[in-house]
Amino acid sequence: MAVIDPDRLFPADPSTRTIARELYAHVRDLPLLSPHGHVDPRMLAEDQQLPAPAALFVSPDHYLTRMLFSQGVHPRSLGVPDRAGKVHVSDREAWRTFCENWYLFRGTPSRGWLEQSLTEIFGVSTPLGPGTADQVYDELTERISAPEFRPRALLKRFGLEVLATTDAATGDLSHHAKLASELSGVRVIPTFRPDAVTDPSRPDWLSSVESLGSLTGDDVGTWAGYLDALARRREEFKAAGATATDHGVPTAQTADLDAGSAARLYDWLRVAATSEEGVSPKDAELFRAQMLTEMARMSVDDGLVMQLHPGSLRNHNRALYDELGLDVGGDIPMPTDYVNGLRPLLDRFGNDPRLRLVLFTLDETSYSRELAPLAGVYPALYLGPAWWFYDSPEGMRRFRELTTETAGFYNTVGFTDDTRAFPSIPVRHDVARRVDCAFLARLVAEHRLPADEAAETAVDLAYNLPKRAYRLEGE
Repeated sequence: MAVIDPDRLFPADPSTRTIARELYAHVRDLPLLSPHGHVDPRMLAEDQQLPAPAALFVSPDHYLTRMLFSQGVHPRSLGVPDRAGKVHVSDREAWRTFCENWYLFRGTPSRGWLEQSLTEIFGVSTPLGPGTADQVYDELTERISAPEFRPRALLKRFGLEVLATTDAATGDLSHHAKLASELSGVRVIPTFRPDAVTDPSRPDWLSSVESLGSLTGDDVGTWAGYLDALARRREEFKAAGATATDHGVPTAQTADLDAGSAARLYDWLRVAATSEEGVSPKDAELFRAQMLTEMARMSVDDGLVMQLHPGSLRNHNRALYDELGLDVGGDIPMPTDYVNGLRPLLDRFGNDPRLRLVLFTLDETSYSRELAPLAGVYPALYLGPAWWFYDSPEGMRRFRELTTETAGFYNTVGFTDDTRAFPSIPVRHDVARRVDCAFLARLVAEHRLPADEAAETAVDLAYNLPKRAYRLEGE
């Protein structure tokens, strides 16, 4: 592996780079807050040994699998299981295939994350390539089997103060109970993700709703009972430590129907879901829109921070989805209308400081035109960091450049790593801290911000803002 340069991601100009180094010194060793991510709580609760190298780094990473598929490397050859759960190659074979094609990642953030993870976390400095695949595989296998690389040991080593997982509304919270009773020095908390019970376009929607009712004891055959079940489940998540909800939706459309109209829509959807025609896209969109407003209302009541992740056209590559299922790289960003879409929700709750709505986007054109102006005027709105396709050095820079002039720094929530790849968490936070320090250094060099205020802002972005925004101050 090439030497990881200590000035990586800092400005090329020597004087500005010096300022960035000084700012970075203030944030380099701060604790990590991960208020939004997708690490499996079971892995941590059972302190399972990390999987083999390809299963750890390659097959679950759709950034990697989509790039390789675009170059003719089928995900099956990388260890991605088919819909039946069958893996068609050995882990070592998958790793060899990955290393043979490592050159395809030149200049990508994936290369930077993986090289830094291998070097700084696993102590593997051998360059990746066809000739070194087996050597690196053996080195990683040796490290992974050592006690100091068990998940709980890594939690402490990473300096994590809070790690939030993402959990279905009907999910089992027993792993979180076990972690709460056994861990000290780090909080692992759930996040309420109700998509399966709020999106009637899903084939499992009705069965998921019935499961929700069975969990809470509410009569989900009625609109009122359905809402009661959601509110009760949210309280159970809060009792398990949750401070936030998360909503992955196709669009940012919201609605504010009267109670009678909402109840009639819910009743109709329950009928339509069992019919031969199924739920129409128009009805599904209206219900999702109404449920975002209902979730905002519940957040005003219970204090859970609401995260909104719209704008992905899921499973655009239908052949990949049919063969392999979800999360294999076939999703594509879409244009998203926030100004009109969010207006019904904002008319009702946008000025209420009890609501904290964190907006993410896959439509970068909306940053300066819609999102920054919205966050710059509504007390309830905050901007989430660059997400998914734009969770990269260039994407993070563009985010600061396009939002700071209108929304400032303090209408944003710092950084959330949003990763399934547990070992990449400290690397992703380091990238974000370096990019923010580089941006602040430029403001200092251009005499637009005093150095002491830039240092204070760097600490706020890295630590204080996510702690405040996600209400992580309590125990």
